[in-house]
Amino acid sequence: MPVVSQATDFSEQVLTWFDRHGRHDLPWQKDATQYRVWISEIMLQQTQVNTVIPYYNKFMGRFEDIKTLAEAELDEILYYWTGLGYYARARNLHRAARIIMEDYRGHFPLDLDQLISLPGIGRSTAGAILALASNQRHPVLDGNVKRVLTRYYGIEGWPGLSAVEKKLWKLAIQHTPEKNVAEYTQAIMDLGATVCLRRHPRCELCPVGKSCFANIHSRQHEYPQTKPRNKMPVRKTVFAILENHQGKILLEHRPPAGIWGGLWAFPECFPGDDIQSWVATKFGYSVKKLEYKPLIRHTFSHFHLDIMPVHASIKTRNTRINDTERYYWYEPWGKKYLGMSTPVKKLLQEIKPTP
Repeated sequence: MPVVSQATDFSEQVLTWFDRHGRHDLPWQKDATQYRVWISEIMLQQTQVNTVIPYYNKFMGRFEDIKTLAEAELDEILYYWTGLGYYARARNLHRAARIIMEDYRGHFPLDLDQLISLPGIGRSTAGAILALASNQRHPVLDGNVKRVLTRYYGIEGWPGLSAVEKKLWKLAIQHTPEKNVAEYTQAIMDLGATVCLRRHPRCELCPVGKSCFANIHSRQHEYPQTKPRNKMPVRKTVFAILENHQGKILLEHRPPAGIWGGLWAFPECFPGDDIQSWVATKFGYSVKKLEYKPLIRHTFSHFHLDIMPVHASIKTRNTRINDTERYYWYEPWGKKYLGMSTPVKKLLQEIKPTP
């Protein structure tokens, strides 16, 4: 069968399936402007739809347009992002919004290359934004689409390899129709997200299952092939939860780069450090009482982080640390909007003021 004809049959079958079984009521599908779709696509990177929806609704309730997002403080943006992870996405949104306001007079770019030049937007994300919001014919190749195509064609090799990715982009272009681009784009992503599942694919519901290589040969779980992984390394740290006589907790602003970049966190020390001596040397405070909390393991994409939280009541009569851009005495009962990682937020919620 000629490639063009096969691609046409594939897209038509996927579109027919989408019309009956696809998702048509997602929040960003209502009034699908470039801004709304952009926010959703960034949130959906490495995050499932059900997780994203409540965050998206709250985020859009606060940052309704590019101007609002660009003018907001990064701390507040990170506050609304807390819990979604991969915080570089939020920082990139903020930077991109400011670039759009400055370089494009607040008008969202409608050119693929201009979009790709913005922080946090790659080829697939740019294609999805323009296809879904403007019906421009651009292919997408997110994780869901890669899984559909590698199974359908039985493509060998890890999709992250340049040669394999090049082949997938070629197929994605071939399958993207000339018309109904927005519908097809959502359809192919929906197919991967709801039917062509990673662990338990629902091949009996797939519109292209009868011609899918992996389904025909019962090799669904072999595709897409994974990247060979070494054992995940484990790093260790101590969260020093320093509480003063007013019940306020000392937070430190993390550097913009690295893990939890730009978020507020507890000061950290090495597991082998003597907490009382470390607090005295670094901050000039004496420790009245120490409480060691249960170990927390937080897993990132490339390593595990074992966190030992230590709650320390401190004397701060000769206060050396005041509220600055680097440090902040946080009131757990207050309403200050600060971006925090999930472990920090949970620990703050558990703290009971020291009598």
